[in-house]
Amino acid sequence: MHAYSLDRPERLRAHLAAQRRLYEVRPDGQGGQHWQTVSSQDRHAFEPSSEPPPFSAKSFFFAERELLFRFDGGQFYSALPQVVPQVLFGLHACDLQAVAYQDQFFAQDAHYQARRQATLLVGLDCLHSCNGGFCSVLGSGPAVQAQTADLILLPPAEAGADWGLLAASAAGQQALHGLDLASAHADWPAQRQANEARVRAEQGSQDDIIEGIARLNLQAIDDSTWDALGLRCLGCSGCTSVCPTCSCFAPLDRAEGQGGALRERVWDSCLYQGFQQEASGHNPSATAGQRVQRFWTHKFGEDFRQRFDNYGCVGCGRCDRVCPGSIGVHGVMHKVVQP
Repeated sequence: MHAYSLDRPERLRAHLAAQRRLYEVRPDGQGGQHWQTVSSQDRHAFEPSSEPPPFSAKSFFFAERELLFRFDGGQFYSALPQVVPQVLFGLHACDLQAVAYQDQFFAQDAHYQARRQATLLVGLDCLHSCNGGFCSVLGSGPAVQAQTADLILLPPAEAGADWGLLAASAAGQQALHGLDLASAHADWPAQRQANEARVRAEQGSQDDIIEGIARLNLQAIDDSTWDALGLRCLGCSGCTSVCPTCSCFAPLDRAEGQGGALRERVWDSCLYQGFQQEASGHNPSATAGQRVQRFWTHKFGEDFRQRFDNYGCVGCGRCDRVCPGSIGVHGVMHKVVQP
């Protein structure tokens, strides 16, 4: 992994945007922030927020709705997406960890992989903790892990100082071709460690999270606690929509022409009442409490961690911010620890 000194991140952005379609999180003019396309001629300053955007990078690879195949009455035709090379610029460590999780979940999915293989990921280390974040406890941040990104931006600790830039993959190194960069100063690893220690201190020990995960895996949480949490769940799917690792989908078949059909897949949510209902009518998660339990078992269950190398939660705190019933991760973990 080679380390470079970068005077301005905008110079890197312009270089990459000249090669690929580039996306960056920017204010939308209505008080929010969303991924927006940026051209190589854009002179807007790169101003990363300390908060992850409301929506992660999930939809760039796992589309909310897409055509899987078409049937004309006699033959099936696949419908792989038309992709163009793209760059996601300024991804936080937690969102990159989520992409790595999804890479494994969709390892055999041609639609996901077509988009993923066409994408260059530019990560960004965090200098401070976001509100409600606990990535340091789960090992998903605040420093970007080399195996999750192609390039890694290291913000300067002091205003006016140069940025650091790490080429973390062969694709990342190749993308820098033609960009004149000096090698980074030798003390960049120490500065990065200091940044990470600061964020860890800001996030604190997160005792409820740690104890809640342990109790969940020991199956030490009684049904009444899950039922109480279920009463506060509106089944709105807000948490599953913003969660960067949620991957539930449902097939949707539509008639087309004379005897033809289309099959699409659309995002689904395990918190919907009918998500697990079987053809017989039996529903193994018929109650809201059972559905809430199932959701959090997927996020923090040891079986899932061993299968995907990490928990299904990356500590971004989005569920806390979006849940109208106040049963995002902190609300749930506090309840299961102190019912």
